Amino acid sequence: MSLLWQARFFTTVNHLRDLPNTQVPEIAFAGRSNAGKSTAVNLLCNQKKLAFASKTPGRTQHINFFSIGGALVGQHRKDLTIVEEIRALMVDLPGYGYAEVSGSAKDHWQNLLGDYVQRREQLAALVLMMDARRPFTELDLQMLDWFAPTGKPIHCLLTKADKLNRNDATNALRQARTVLSSYVNGEGQPLPFTVQLFSALKRTGLEEANDKVLSLFGLTQTPEPSEDTLP
Repeated sequence: MSLLWQARFFTTVNHLRDLPNTQVPEIAFAGRSNAGKSTAVNLLCNQKKLAFASKTPGRTQHINFFSIGGALVGQHRKDLTIVEEIRALMVDLPGYGYAEVSGSAKDHWQNLLGDYVQRREQLAALVLMMDARRPFTELDLQMLDWFAPTGKPIHCLLTKADKLNRNDATNALRQARTVLSSYVNGEGQPLPFTVQLFSALKRTGLEEANDKVLSLFGLTQTPEPSEDTLP
């Protein structure tokens, strides 16, 4: 069982002033509203409705936090006890790329996204989800440009890879690596940007994505005991 399966809703915010006062590492999940972000988050966490996908793409405008660890007991009693400290936070950013919201709401939304990914010290990495058939749209590149100056890792999931044949998938992966390699630091060294193919429908790349997210969190997965080692 993956540690990500522990994920549970923690809080939702619509203003930077309301960001949780926690010091654990955060990984943000970003992508266009039709890139399959919520589906991928739910699959990684082995839950059907953890991340919310609006019926009207582009209308979910809050930042949602999900905790890893932090199990509670006695939630209905006064003697609430935390039996495990929160170890990390998964952060579901609003999907971008649809025009159904008003101009003022869109401006607030864009400022919220930009300020969070650029200034949040606890943010350890970004997982950027892009449709494998249409990666690196203008808004995807804007997100990369926002985040690149931090020097922190980005892991890209090329979602809906099942829609491509093997040759097209290979080409999409190669082209994505070429784009990501163009981002360098002040010394001209490549930034820690990685990419993989992913399909929620076929569960392609699920284990790779799980291991990458845990690595970016700095969490280690304790192997489940085999029958030979059980007491």
